[in-house]
Amino acid sequence: MPKVSGGVRLERRGNHVAMLQFHRPEKLNALSDRTVAETGRLLRTVASDPLLRVLIMTGAGSGFCSGFDLSLADKAPGDSKQGETIAWTERQEAFASLVTQLRALRQPVIAAINGAASGAGLALALASDIRIAAKSARFNAAFVKVGLSGCDMGVSWLLPRCVGTSRAFEMMLTGRTVGGAEAGRIGLVSETVDDSRLIPRAMELARLIAAHSAFGVWMTKRGAWANLEAASLQAAIELENRTQMLARTTGELSRAAKAMLARRG
Repeated sequence: MPKVSGGVRLERRGNHVAMLQFHRPEKLNALSDRTVAETGRLLRTVASDPLLRVLIMTGAGSGFCSGFDLSLADKAPGDSKQGETIAWTERQEAFASLVTQLRALRQPVIAAINGAASGAGLALALASDIRIAAKSARFNAAFVKVGLSGCDMGVSWLLPRCVGTSRAFEMMLTGRTVGGAEAGRIGLVSETVDDSRLIPRAMELARLIAAHSAFGVWMTKRGAWANLEAASLQAAIELENRTQMLARTTGELSRAAKAMLARRG
């Protein structure tokens, strides 16, 4: 078992799947500055591994990630000599960078959400490509509950695209908790499963994805995210057309076609 460093660890689950696990269970996996820095380093490790096809992200113990470690709320990070505002700006940007790192990965990210996904934890779940929840999962945009804006770490962009604007605004303005069953009902997650089935189900999905062409999967992730921001249907189709021409050069289409025809014969 890989060792825990900075409150997070990365382990291989077979040839093509890795699991990133937040591991501060005594704090429901709240994020410290060190945890954020180490998570960023591990995501860069995943990005540079040509064999990895899928990343599963989850939490140790009874929580996924309860957000910012509030015991640090009165402590300026890093070298406070540079000024508190600069230090806090750097902290804010470091936390938010995890969202863009997750999106930029070639590998699809499956968030397997157990227990609390609050504040920054909600943001990390939203930045994943697929979300499945245990029945014990609890989601909330906790930022507003501690005197901050409910818009943080990309939540104001990502959440409306999952659940619609009215539900997203309601969640961000009230900070209320959404349980696992409701999360499935409103489209915040793709499915809700028994707690004991969470990791096995994430692995099932990971293996289904990993069985496909790595380039095809990468282009699917990249194209789908890009076309969420496309200005028109025609712009989306133009990107898809060029992506398919690139994918054809890998030879996977020809190999797959021959294999399918052989099975039919």
